[in-house]
Amino acid sequence: MGSKNKLKRFKENESFGNVVQPTREEALKGFNLQGNWASFFNNDHPIILELGCGKGEYTVELAKRNSNKNYIGVDIKGARFWRGAKAALNQKLDNAAFLRTQIELIDCFFGEEEVDEIWITFPDPQIKYKRTKHRLTNPQFLERYKRILKKGGILHLKTDSEFMHGYTLGLLQGLGHEISYANHNVYRNEGSPAEVLEIQTFYEKQYLEEGKPITYIQFRIN
Repeated sequence: MGSKNKLKRFKENESFGNVVQPTREEALKGFNLQGNWASFFNNDHPIILELGCGKGEYTVELAKRNSNKNYIGVDIKGARFWRGAKAALNQKLDNAAFLRTQIELIDCFFGEEEVDEIWITFPDPQIKYKRTKHRLTNPQFLERYKRILKKGGILHLKTDSEFMHGYTLGLLQGLGHEISYANHNVYRNEGSPAEVLEIQTFYEKQYLEEGKPITYIQFRIN
């Protein structure tokens, strides 16, 4: 994408009522919506996050399917989720929003037990050892999620990375967390939820064309 296009999208995001773009300073000093997202949506429906939402396909599609739940796509790349934000506005989805921030700061934006579910869709597996700290299912991230999730809150990991799938399964088992369901090839092996099979991201379609298996884990943090 050209820099002119990116700037145009950044500018449009500023005018979108469903996009929240706080500064790092605002996050660290006390974000005004932390613990108070019900006021943003004007209801007390369950809140579900999509972390690393990319173009926002899951956020938009889940919001279309479940009008009684609020969905927030989270990503640092605003020019990318611009597409999802625009689609949500065009489709008048009042239950879909986008938050531009680093996921490392996620617990600065949501209060204790404010979130019901978290989707992690096709994250960078950060395979190199020195990149482990950026892996979205590492123990430090799980602790952040635990702080904002309601007790018994569900997490979903959908990925094309067999490494990420195996790493996460091993970690969850080692830490004694509850694995509700795991599938190392969702389109070949039956049993995955409809939302896993019927919603495909832009990148997922590319991975499928390359013949990569798509994996899925549903779990809870004890």
